[in-house]
Amino acid sequence: MAKSKSVFFCQQCGYESAKWMGQCPACKEWNTFTEEPVLVTGNADKKRSRTGTVANPRAISEIEKDEAARINTGIGELDRVLGGGTVPGSLILVGGDPGIGKSTLLLQVCRNMSGAGYDVLYISGEESLTQIKLRAERIGDFDDRMKLLCETDLDAIEECIVKSHPSCIVIDSIQTMSDPNVSSSPGSVSQVRESTNTLLKIAKTMNITVFIVGHVTKEGTVAGPRVLEHMVDTVLYFEGDRHASYRVLRAVKNRFGSTNEIGVFEMSEQGLIEVDNASAYMLDGRPEGASGSVVVCSMEGTRPILLEIQALIVRTSFGMPRRQAAGADYNRVNLLMAVLERRTGLKLSDCDAYVNLTGGIRVNEPAIDLGMAMAIASGFKNRAIDPGTVVFGEVGLSGEVRSVSQAESRVKEAARMGFKTCIIPKSNASKLTGIQGIEIIGVSSLDEAISYTGN
Repeated sequence: MAKSKSVFFCQQCGYESAKWMGQCPACKEWNTFTEEPVLVTGNADKKRSRTGTVANPRAISEIEKDEAARINTGIGELDRVLGGGTVPGSLILVGGDPGIGKSTLLLQVCRNMSGAGYDVLYISGEESLTQIKLRAERIGDFDDRMKLLCETDLDAIEECIVKSHPSCIVIDSIQTMSDPNVSSSPGSVSQVRESTNTLLKIAKTMNITVFIVGHVTKEGTVAGPRVLEHMVDTVLYFEGDRHASYRVLRAVKNRFGSTNEIGVFEMSEQGLIEVDNASAYMLDGRPEGASGSVVVCSMEGTRPILLEIQALIVRTSFGMPRRQAAGADYNRVNLLMAVLERRTGLKLSDCDAYVNLTGGIRVNEPAIDLGMAMAIASGFKNRAIDPGTVVFGEVGLSGEVRSVSQAESRVKEAARMGFKTCIIPKSNASKLTGIQGIEIIGVSSLDEAISYTGN
């Protein structure tokens, strides 16, 4: 007969242990183990008869390629991040902070797909049907092909799916779903894992696209076991300040496309609006003639985006200077300040430094190194850089300016936005010819680039 016993699961990675442990040996996190009951079957229960045919392995040359037709969601920014649309039979996890717009985005996807003739099922475990309708009325009119269901029991949900067989399903959210065969409470490691496994089988066997909404922890990762992200086909993160109007959709895993693309949205009373010209949106309100302000060009996949970097350098009032970075890597800022002091002679060791990427976007690309260094030098000298200048390039520890990828796309984006000068690595400048309307200045060292910030 089945016996009940308790085991301990790590809430971060799903590691299982017979006893409580202070630190997880798998992910090295502290105080993440929780106790959950499980069922242990006897030997008689383990012996089950195999039904159906036995699967035979096949040579890779015998397998025919099936180019699955992607389904457009009707939202161009989302389709770009997904790699051209949704793939039938895929499982897509959408995570983000509370109130960031996950449910609004997926409700708009349901509206567009149902209007295009696809049957859509929106399953909510957090809101009532009336609450969903009130939220949907702000977005627009919905087709009758979209059905709503408020349910948390996975057996009842699976029965409804088999009966209606929709083309797309939205689960909002996975932390509210419960499998009656698992005795732990909804949102626990066991429940999240088993619920996702059930939805994965539904997606693959019935060829249905399934969107899953996942809550995030205070560290910004999807709540629940790490195995959840390994089970799904695509993991999307919705980023941004909930009090601001912008939103950034980023893929951290995608089996059917690139993970470098981003989608930019603006939150309005009618829902999320796509931002086609992200560069103009990010540079809106940029001050001209202010010291410590530099425009850089970052590549997000195949998409060049112009961003403004601001740096404020002031003499410290204490013995320990303070350094702060928003949107950029804090350690990278400290490294660049050390290179500036050693290679260019700027005395920054007794200065407080505050570096900010406006627009709230986070960028870790090395190509913004030169822009950050010039912004810091400009702020230290209190000399403004020409507002019609765009800067990009990687900076090494020796003060050299190294080449970056896709330089031509970056320069063309700067020219399209009306900038007149582009300071780039000399190795990239020697390969760029035929770009009209913009002056290209190639620099090989940080000292040479700093000379454009004035004396």
